[in-house]
Amino acid sequence: MRIAAKTDIGRVRNTNQDSYAAGELPNTVAWAVVCDGMGGAAGGNVASSTAVKIISEKITSLYRNGMSPMSIKNMLVSAINAANISVFDMSRANKELEGMGTTVVCTVIVDGVAYIAHAGDSRAYAVSDKSVIQLTRDHSVVQELLEKGEITQNQAKTHPNKNIITRALGVDPDIKVDYYEYDLNSDDIIILCTDGLTNFVDSDMFENIIENNPYYQIADLLVAQANKNGGGDNITVVALSY
Repeated sequence: MRIAAKTDIGRVRNTNQDSYAAGELPNTVAWAVVCDGMGGAAGGNVASSTAVKIISEKITSLYRNGMSPMSIKNMLVSAINAANISVFDMSRANKELEGMGTTVVCTVIVDGVAYIAHAGDSRAYAVSDKSVIQLTRDHSVVQELLEKGEITQNQAKTHPNKNIITRALGVDPDIKVDYYEYDLNSDDIIILCTDGLTNFVDSDMFENIIENNPYYQIADLLVAQANKNGGGDNITVVALSY
């Protein structure tokens, strides 16, 4: 497994509320977690960094060789739940952190399978045979409107509620986590990213960069393109090549 990552404050924000971590475990196992915080400068930073720390620690301490797919799923979901409880309790204990939360998308890649868990609108993509597949479904107001047929894809790009998410880590004592499994082929790439990328790089440019560059340049090039297109939010990209 090979990993390349980049996070950037963007061109508008005063702080970077995105957080990420990634690494490798024995027997060519790779993992990554990406979070996009919300709730003011202090709250967003605390929520995302706390969630990344807890989820990373859970993955690296609990993963064992030979774990079944169900055990890996339970590990990821329980890690997100543990982070959710911690962030929620912190927001209740400190008035300055009240209302904070964070999106989360994380993966563990084992024996050619990407196990993915997420909540919010940070995304996971798979790049296979020069095609780009969105693996996660946004938990957002705009996504729900799209699925109901009330707006088009073009309308979604400029919708006034496009930044309103319907699910996030830390805002309630319980969290519903979506889970996916994806079978990888040789040279496939898994990409985790925040909406600071997807809101500022259209799908055609996104695919063009991914399909025409080696994995180790993808994170830098995508972040650079988001900044070129306005950089209106923090931007984080993690690319894992199998």
